[in-house]
Amino acid sequence: MKKFEIPQSYRSSFITRIKNFRISDDHRKKDYTPTLLNFGPVRFYLARHFGFCYGVENAIEIAYKTIEENPGKRIYLLSEMIHNPIVNEDLRKLGVKFLMDTSGNQLINWADLNADDIIIIPAFGTTIEIEKKLNDLGIDPYRFNTTCPFVEKVWNKSSSLADENYTVIIHGKHFHEETKATFSHSKINTPSVIIKNIEEAKVLASIILKQKPGEYFYSFFEGKYSGGFSIERDLQKVGVVNQTTMLATETQEISDLLKQTMIKKYGMEELKNHFADTRDTLCYATNDNQEATNKLLETGADFAIVVGGYNSSNTSHIVELCKAVLPAYFISSDEKILSFEQILHFDISTKEEIITDEYIPAKKPVDILLTSGASCPDAIVETVLKKIVSFFEDARKIETVIDELLLKDDH
Repeated sequence: MKKFEIPQSYRSSFITRIKNFRISDDHRKKDYTPTLLNFGPVRFYLARHFGFCYGVENAIEIAYKTIEENPGKRIYLLSEMIHNPIVNEDLRKLGVKFLMDTSGNQLINWADLNADDIIIIPAFGTTIEIEKKLNDLGIDPYRFNTTCPFVEKVWNKSSSLADENYTVIIHGKHFHEETKATFSHSKINTPSVIIKNIEEAKVLASIILKQKPGEYFYSFFEGKYSGGFSIERDLQKVGVVNQTTMLATETQEISDLLKQTMIKKYGMEELKNHFADTRDTLCYATNDNQEATNKLLETGADFAIVVGGYNSSNTSHIVELCKAVLPAYFISSDEKILSFEQILHFDISTKEEIITDEYIPAKKPVDILLTSGASCPDAIVETVLKKIVSFFEDARKIETVIDELLLKDDH
């Protein structure tokens, strides 16, 4: 896999060594068991896969090279480069300005831009409409384009579905930049609908089977379907794609439900004419991270810490997986670990930070699951681990534990 040039400050002093060690033992990535770091009174189970993915490192490399090679020029990002506050703040400190926030609210007017300005397209991609705005301003939207290749793969899949006259069902969050971009690229070719979860898929299925009146579609999915959508015409042939950071199990569940819906309506013998078996358009990193999280949860640990940006979709889904099994604390950095007794963490249901007392149980050893999202630097995960280890006076030294683990890697 390609090696990217990203700031050394995002690297960890030991996590990269651990990752390389695991790769050397498991080239085909079939082993999802976590790495045990035993510090004596506290033990960490480090996920097999976590942290920066290909698309994120590619985006960061392009952004930093763009800054370095264009001194004196005004450089803008359409919105956040990736969903990590530390990375985005680093770019701001280097003079990069953001045109929009993650909800699409304009921070800088289009009229303030000119053809000499540099616009970086973030890893999520962007819409056809915004591409046209930039072209109209004389700005090439593709010159500094960091769109993840796995997002583009979804666009290509949507295009191939359109070629066969399928309506595209997008499993995603309609307000997320990536889903907005995918919807924009899909709807110019074929009727398209965004559904958030299995519950919304069930509503769609009931409309296809005429268990709910057709008019219900237009109110329930308001703002989530393409113009001129006809429920009579456009729900006869469907194929599912997804926002690349969604839960793989839910995408499969949605696909299976719609497949069964078409069997009920048209019969098994006609299935291939009404349902496209698209498999899963989830990116490899999201899939690996989710599989590694599932393996973490088999350890019987006391609690989990998940590190990442609070608006990161792939990270929030990892938190969901963990919370279903054990206490899980979603934090953006080690600063959220206030003390041995208190942790400030993000509640994904209320979308607010809350403080939990006595999150570390009074037992020895304490077993902790540790992982992060695909947009979180390994350096942040390292600081989280070090801070918690520092609470245990009789803990073994980090260097000793890492060296013992990697001993066979040195021979």
